[in-house]
Amino acid sequence: MKSYLSLIPISARTRRRQSRMTLLCIIFSVFLVTSIISMAEMGIKMERNRLLQKHGSLSLQELADSAMGQSLLLTAGVLCLLILAAGVLMISGSINSSVAQRTQFFGMMRCIGMSSRQIRRFVRLEALSWCRTAVPAGLALGILTTWALCAALRFLVGEEFSRIPLFGVSLSGIISGILVGVITVLIAAGAPARRAAKVPPAAAVSGSTEQTDAIPRLSSRIVRIETALGIHHALSSGKNLILLTGSFALSIILFLSFSVLIDFAGHLMPQSAAASDIDISSADGEASIDPQLPETLRGMDGVRRVYGRRSRFDVPASMSDGANTFRDAGAFRDTDSSHSSRDTDAFRAADSADSTLRNALFPDSADLISFDDFDLACLKKDGMLKRGSDLAEVYGNSTQALATWDPDSPWEIGDTVRIGGETLTIAGLLKYDPFTDDGLTGGRLTLITSKETFTRLTGVTGYSLIMLQLTADATDEDIAALKSAAGEGVVFSDNRQQSTSGTWFAFVAFVYGFLGIIALVTMLNIINSISMSVSARIRLYGAMRAVGMDGRQLTRMIAAEAFTYAFLGCIAGCALGLPLSKMLYDFLIASHFAYAVWTPPAGALLVIVLFVLLSAAAAVHAPARRIRSMSVTETVNEL
Repeated sequence: MKSYLSLIPISARTRRRQSRMTLLCIIFSVFLVTSIISMAEMGIKMERNRLLQKHGSLSLQELADSAMGQSLLLTAGVLCLLILAAGVLMISGSINSSVAQRTQFFGMMRCIGMSSRQIRRFVRLEALSWCRTAVPAGLALGILTTWALCAALRFLVGEEFSRIPLFGVSLSGIISGILVGVITVLIAAGAPARRAAKVPPAAAVSGSTEQTDAIPRLSSRIVRIETALGIHHALSSGKNLILLTGSFALSIILFLSFSVLIDFAGHLMPQSAAASDIDISSADGEASIDPQLPETLRGMDGVRRVYGRRSRFDVPASMSDGANTFRDAGAFRDTDSSHSSRDTDAFRAADSADSTLRNALFPDSADLISFDDFDLACLKKDGMLKRGSDLAEVYGNSTQALATWDPDSPWEIGDTVRIGGETLTIAGLLKYDPFTDDGLTGGRLTLITSKETFTRLTGVTGYSLIMLQLTADATDEDIAALKSAAGEGVVFSDNRQQSTSGTWFAFVAFVYGFLGIIALVTMLNIINSISMSVSARIRLYGAMRAVGMDGRQLTRMIAAEAFTYAFLGCIAGCALGLPLSKMLYDFLIASHFAYAVWTPPAGALLVIVLFVLLSAAAAVHAPARRIRSMSVTETVNEL
């Protein structure tokens, strides 16, 4: 042996199975960073081609001022930093556990004259040796994924992605991937290298440097002794606790951060189950379309669904917040002129200051729009209704309606609106106004009613807009026949080329793919970390078996340790991930869509927390089975 460094490839071969998870962590880190940066660069190139075609020339400043370019670069940078941090913690935890298992080996190296500095160098070079295979594998996987995604966007989605480059190689993506792989490993190997350097020569005999700290006496009625031991094992090593809980927490943070991108896609390209392929609207803007036309269109070839809307604008209205007093035209008074001013005084005395302020902001007119039953059902299906809305009350000939809303709207669920001689109660609110470009109401009250309620209130039976959804096999001849059936005096619009459903689906599939990879890495990391933590204490477990601890108790002890890491990781992940999620939401969504309001992502949070806990439960099975299957003498003598 020419040098102690010759032991590195020998160690790598003998510990190939234990190093498998570390290699996967490096590969996934490099792959994610390469893919994200590469896709961001492809998006910028696509935007550059669009600007060139539009303006004929392009400067770097124009590209830098592009909203898409700025958003892509900044978001990609934040996500890459999170991936770097997650990779450091996961790889650090893996190397740390590997060092803990080889305490006797490092003690023996100290006995034969290896210095602390040489041991630190040994651990770092051993970690860097993994980069020789992991980094190229991650780069290749990232480049191939980028090519596949670009091809899918260009040929399957098309639309604005028709200009995205194919088989482009992102130099920035490759450099970022290499830097992340090497820097992650160097940072991750620092603490374990220092720990290995502190192993005393006596450890060659004992095989362990762990201190046997006293365990607080706990009543068996509070917690079982094996559970207390498992919690103690998790909390006894501060560095190991930080590495494991930190890696779990960062997995949750990454999951919550990527989830914001799905909301971003929903706001950028809103999708609705009620989106139409064909619109037939009245030329004069009035409800002048024959009410029998929908029935005629339903029986024609290529038609899957027909539904329509009626509308009346600037209908005189007065409002109340439920105090049985209505406001109109800037005065606080009952709409019944026979009521005296005493009613107004009683209203003012009984109502709160907040209610008075809200009433002062109520409009004195409303826009009425009728939805067919399918159109109403799509509001709930698309998640358009605010919490507390009761859509069921709106169907049929009712006295209930929905209202559009934004954060500045004074009306609430339960408020009433008097139109003519009838009173409507607001049974639900939409999260924004879908009839304006910016989603804001602008202070205008828009009420959505059923078609029966609309006809009762206005006496209007004609449609102002008829919408059609077509079958997949609809032909141009079918479209021509529909246009002919619509007749003269209407505006016939074909919306099929304006659909963004393919783009939205591609974006969401892309994000969910990364979320799936993050979940997979989280699961593998949890299973590997728990397994290596158990392996590092194999002699201790053997001693416990020797003094009478049975297999069930050992399983509970390992489970207590695993769930301590998972529980603390969930708390830290939620505490840091939710504020970061809001920050990204405000930057990507709220700053561009004034009506958007961040709410805690309860669904995504529940999914990732349950996944972490289930992964912790799955991680207990293999090491517990391995210990139960080993004899007491084999466990005690395990190196």
